[in-house]
This record gives sequence, structure tokens and C-alpha cells, in this order.
Amino acid sequence: MVNENKLKIIIGIIYLFIVMGFLFLFFSYFSFDDFSSFELIKNNRNKLNEIKNSNLFIASVLFLIGVIIWVMLLGFGSPVTLVGGFIFGKWIGTILIVFGLSIGATILYVSANYLFKDLIEKKFSSKFSNLTEKFKKNEFIFFLIYRFVGGIPFFISNILPTLFNVKIINFFLGSVIGMTPQLFIGASLGAGLNKIIENNQELPSIFDIILTPDIYLPVIGLIILVLIGIIIRKKFYK
Repeated sequence: MVNENKLKIIIGIIYLFIVMGFLFLFFSYFSFDDFSSFELIKNNRNKLNEIKNSNLFIASVLFLIGVIIWVMLLGFGSPVTLVGGFIFGKWIGTILIVFGLSIGATILYVSANYLFKDLIEKKFSSKFSNLTEKFKKNEFIFFLIYRFVGGIPFFISNILPTLFNVKIINFFLGSVIGMTPQLFIGASLGAGLNKIIENNQELPSIFDIILTPDIYLPVIGLIILVLIGIIIRKKFYK
């Protein structure tokens, strides 16, 4: 038992060092200007399109692996949702994002269940004790609702199910089905931004961007999804 705890601590420390190293390298190679300059974004878009068009399968596989690693190391999904839609469009982008985030989240869940279960129970068990009985009644359905409703930071939402001992298959399938609506909207928004950049030599005004159907339709969809989530959340977390 003592040796097992030592092993968990060592693996946990290694994981933290890997995360810090990844963050250091990421911010060493990228700056805020890389994400705020319209010209840089447009040029990078053209390069990404060349890579994608040269071999869609390899580009898709590399992006899928990248999403899995991203979630395992940083645990949040919003940026990759937009990027996936931006590069691959809303349909292929949604498929890659859904499976990339679900696989990465499942690996993170399994790792947390082994390494940090005691710590997670100590920090969160009292706050979410009311959900334990709900999960016992119908684990898959309630995890599906849990994923659809959201409202919890993605990293936390991936490790909290250790409190409820959710089966791995239910975690994965619940993630795939429950997250698809919101991820489709995010991918659609990314695809809309790509189209705006393709059709404009200079950055349009915020007003023009908002009035573009490829932007305001996903935003309306997101608002509707949030409202539905709020209604379900009040019942689910009651």
C-alpha cells in the first residue's frame, strides 16, 4: 500500500512537470499577436488549408491526436472546438472534436481515478453528495445529462465522476453523445470565422461579423442550448 502511494505521488509529480513543460513550450512559440493579428491568422489559415488539402486523412489523425493530448495536459476544450471547425469545417470538425475530447477526457478520468481519487473525494464529495444517489439510479442517463448540461469547467467535469465510480464505457459514450450539440455549435462558429477570413482582405467590423449568418446562427443556437441547460440544471442539481 505504501509503495503504491509512493508510485501515485511520483506519477502525479511527473504529470505536473509535463504540463508545466507543455505550457512553457506553448507560450514560448506563440504570443498574443499570433491570435490577434488578422494578417497572421489569414496566412496561417492558408498554410493549414494546404496541409489539410494535401492529405485530409493524415491531417485529421494528427489533429485528433493533438486534441487528445491537449485535453490530457490542459483539460479544457473551447479553443480546440473553434480550431477544429476553423480548419475542417463544421461536419468533419465536429466529429474530430467530439472523439478527440471524449477520448482525452476518458483517459484523464481513468488517470484521476487511479492517482487522485482520495484527493478528489476529500475536496468535492461534500459538495456533490446529492448527485451520488442520482448516478446510482441510472448511471448512463444521468452522466449523459451531466455532460449535456455542463456549467462546470471541463477539467473538473472530467475528474468529478470519480466520486460516482462511473463506468469507463458510460463515461466515454455519455461524453460523445452529451457533448455533441455544444461542440457542433462551436465547430460551426469556427467554420463561420474561416469563411469570414476567406471572403475579406481586411478584418470586418464587429457589427458586420455579428450580422453574418455563419456567426449569428451558431450564437443563437448556443443561447438556446444554454437556456435549455439552465432549465435542466435546476432540476438535475436540485
